[in-house]
Amino acid sequence: MIKRQAEAVLLDLAKGYPILAITGPRQAGKTTLAQSAFPDKRYVSLEDLDEREFADQDPRGFLARFPDGAILDEAQRCPNLFSYLQTRVDAEKRMGLFVLTGSQQFGLMSNITQTLAGRVGLIQLLPFSLQELQAANTPILSLDDVLWRGMYPPIYDRNLAPEKWFANYVMTYIERDVRQVVEVQNLSLFQRFIKMCAARVGQLINMSSLAIDCGVSHNTIRSWLSVLEAGYVVFLLQPHHQNFGKRLVKTPKLYFHDTGLAAFLLGIRDAEHLSIHSARGSLFENLVVSELLKQRYNQGLASNLYFWRNNTGDEVDVVIEQGEKLMPMEIKSGQTFNSDFLTGINKWMKIAGNAALTPQLVYGGSENMTRNGVEVRSWKQIS
Repeated sequence: MIKRQAEAVLLDLAKGYPILAITGPRQAGKTTLAQSAFPDKRYVSLEDLDEREFADQDPRGFLARFPDGAILDEAQRCPNLFSYLQTRVDAEKRMGLFVLTGSQQFGLMSNITQTLAGRVGLIQLLPFSLQELQAANTPILSLDDVLWRGMYPPIYDRNLAPEKWFANYVMTYIERDVRQVVEVQNLSLFQRFIKMCAARVGQLINMSSLAIDCGVSHNTIRSWLSVLEAGYVVFLLQPHHQNFGKRLVKTPKLYFHDTGLAAFLLGIRDAEHLSIHSARGSLFENLVVSELLKQRYNQGLASNLYFWRNNTGDEVDVVIEQGEKLMPMEIKSGQTFNSDFLTGINKWMKIAGNAALTPQLVYGGSENMTRNGVEVRSWKQIS
């Protein structure tokens, strides 16, 4: 089993919170992480109809079965349970008693904030990170293979063909979750929508353009996009708010949490095809941004990632907030360093002045170096 970086943080949170919550996309390894970190706790899936009926009809009796706590999988399926959890942990005052997992932010997070505020230590678990694969000595054939295969655990744990697994994943999880949250009368239109999202990876999100291309209303696009965000399929990278005296764009950029899923939706069926595909650069940018986000989440921290673009088209792919300082990062998929890669960073550095930290460049090559004051890193060493 590939060890998750979030496990150490989860065990640390268990010392200070009576309830732990692990949320993230389906099949990201939430249950495996919970059972690995707490092997002595009983495991109950609330996807099981009998267990869910018991929890709904007699929540006090349901919880009484677990004097030493339990792992409650897909806890958002039983919203009535949360008030009884609050009563139980407030009375016993024992840390790390219950572990909740859930794959829908809408259900799990809304119940936590309404009923269990201040009692829950939260981990957002995404698919494997490059660091986790490297630490486990998992063979990584090439950059194109990583982009095409993605990092969902079943593809590595079960040695499954990515295209077959993603086809089932879209049908059995994403589409089902959509139906649970919003009414989708025409599933083919939603399928077109998610493919259109994949075609816009790394771009400013344009609701009107998506609505026209999918043949639905602007409000429908907004609703569907919120469902994909809640299910950890996509995320929006916000523009940095600091003006630096220039007019900035205010529209976020769209990314997928996993490049393998985006590649599948784009119709890319192998690494060789991806190597010549027009979306390769966008998928590489997506990989780097998602890896930076995983590193934050695996530490139990919120995102500190932004991008910067002004109204004249000058742009820095990622701006990382570190206290009152900002670290700019450019992302280029080329395997050979080119001084043109630094154009955007150099402009930003002049504008940012004393707020800037040492600039970074992540590229598709294998060598690390320093060029003109910029730390140039290989994609294999994103940190």
